[in-house]
Amino acid sequence: MGRAFGLRGKSVLALFGTCVLVLLLASLIGFQAVESIRSHLGTAYTRNYTLLNRERIVAPVARELALSLRLANSEVIRQWLLEDEHPEKKAVALREAESFRRDFTDQSYFIISDITKHYFFNDRRSEYSDAPRYTLKEEDRNDAWYFNTMKGDKAFNINVDPDVKLNVTKVWFNVLVRDGDRKIGLAGTGLDLTTFLNDFVSTKEPGVTPMIVDANGAVQAHPDNKRIAFNSATKEAIIEQSLYGLLRGDKDITEAKAALDRAAASPGKAEVFTANLDGKRQQVAVSYIPELKWHVITAVDLDVADLLDTDLLKWVALATMALLVLAMAAFAYAINRLVLAPLLRLKQSAQEMAAGNYTVALPPAGKDEIGGLTRAFGAMADKVRRHTEELEETVRDRTQELTRANREMSLAHKKISDSISYASLIQRAILPDRQLTSALGENHFVLWRPRDVVGGDFYVYREVEGGCLLGVVDCAGHGVPGAFMTMLARAAIDQAIDETGARDPAAILSRTDAVMRGMLQAGERRRDIATMMDAGIAHVDFASRRVTFAGARIALYWSDGEEIGIVHGARRSIGDRHIGDYQNESVELAPSRTFYLTTDGFLDQAGGEKGFGFGNARFVDMLRRHANRPLDEQSGAFASTLADYQGSHPQRDDITMLCFRFAQGDNNHGSD
Repeated sequence: MGRAFGLRGKSVLALFGTCVLVLLLASLIGFQAVESIRSHLGTAYTRNYTLLNRERIVAPVARELALSLRLANSEVIRQWLLEDEHPEKKAVALREAESFRRDFTDQSYFIISDITKHYFFNDRRSEYSDAPRYTLKEEDRNDAWYFNTMKGDKAFNINVDPDVKLNVTKVWFNVLVRDGDRKIGLAGTGLDLTTFLNDFVSTKEPGVTPMIVDANGAVQAHPDNKRIAFNSATKEAIIEQSLYGLLRGDKDITEAKAALDRAAASPGKAEVFTANLDGKRQQVAVSYIPELKWHVITAVDLDVADLLDTDLLKWVALATMALLVLAMAAFAYAINRLVLAPLLRLKQSAQEMAAGNYTVALPPAGKDEIGGLTRAFGAMADKVRRHTEELEETVRDRTQELTRANREMSLAHKKISDSISYASLIQRAILPDRQLTSALGENHFVLWRPRDVVGGDFYVYREVEGGCLLGVVDCAGHGVPGAFMTMLARAAIDQAIDETGARDPAAILSRTDAVMRGMLQAGERRRDIATMMDAGIAHVDFASRRVTFAGARIALYWSDGEEIGIVHGARRSIGDRHIGDYQNESVELAPSRTFYLTTDGFLDQAGGEKGFGFGNARFVDMLRRHANRPLDEQSGAFASTLADYQGSHPQRDDITMLCFRFAQGDNNHGSD
């Protein structure tokens, strides 16, 4: 793990976190402010741009319309159209039109006679001609604009239309020529559409889309020529070529119609609304030109339009970051000088004192909180120094006392150890090891492991006429108390054998119980002391080849490697609160059988992964696997099996196991 932050690091980190939080909050507020400003600027920009475009359109278009009206109201042209085949009137009328041509922006004009349907047209791109360019035909759909115009009552219309016969596309100013109430023709001029779009509609401003629509919403001018509703003045425009075809949703269309109505009611002003135009949410402003019956419209995408100077915003952001860094540096310097440096000096003094140097001088104490801390630390150091001196003196006294006590304890421990070692020697002296080895030799083995130096388990052996007596005893308790119990138990068993004889193990157990009860009569106190013992005694009769067994909570096991036999003992121990009922049970002394007596220390020993006891089933399986082996090998196998199972678990109880086997002919092992 890395080294933890010091106070300086934590202070700087806290300041950094505070600055970041403030920066985030300021950024959020700034973003909201910028969005509000941009929205306000966008609305103002859209309105002003629309009004500017309106003025840019009104002046030149109104001029062209005024000239077209004058041309259509010319008397010489009216006289000619009443008699368009008259050569002199024609020449005069065309000279009059030529004088107008020089004043028209596009330097073009057209005159149409309703009598002959001749179409006269001259512009600067071609040589002058007094012959008609073509004759209009009602069945020609390209000429439908003319016949539709003549059917109407409007004095003029402004129409965007491509003339396929002249191969030009213009914004046409179509003015009726009348003789009283009679319509005798059309006259007017045209503005080149490309020039018109470049001058009044096209823009290089990103996110800005200017357009012109008529009173019905038909698009008259748009940066995208595909959006223009050509010849809409004389026919109904399709929805895709109208303002409403650019909008999405009935709500936007309704709002757009309302804005157009409000603009028509207030010429010279701009009405602003928001709508989804061409799939984007945009600010839209509309202004009406009553002379032309046109609406000038500007749509602005606030996310794209350059309403704010992004370079300026970048510089503002950089300046803010620089101020934050400068503030952090100033704060860190102030914290270091005013707080951390005095604390560091105080820390160094504290480390010197912790090392035992109480003479170190503390830094000068100021009047602030750190000065108060320094004074408090100095007072504490004074007390610690005095207490340390007192404690050292007390420790020296206590050390001397402990040294004396340890010396006395060592002497006492040596005496106890010597006594226990002597007791172990005495306990081993009562065990019949030499008698068993002399009488049975390889026909037996004993596994005797007291939990402590001395224990509460022992085993017995006695040669009798025609056989022998073998047994194991488990006295209550461990260590010295258990060892004392074995001395009493051994004396009681010897007395019982002498009184009842060796051929009746059950009588021996019953008599032992009576003798033990007589020895331990101690009134009420006996109830608080464990004086019970488990025992198992077997008499071997070589003549009858029988083993007679009786047990007090100890069983006799036998196995020939295939079968396992168990002769269970009585359920009550010797010395139990209730006297036990001990019975003899006889088993054949077969040459292939090995007999086993064990105390519960083997069966109860904890081990394995979960610390469970060795258990009867595991014990029986161990006997079956090794019963046919020589007894000295069995002893090593049993000891190894128990050690493997026990592992690191401590020994829980004293362990005693006595094993014997008599082959055919082993009948003379001694006499009384």
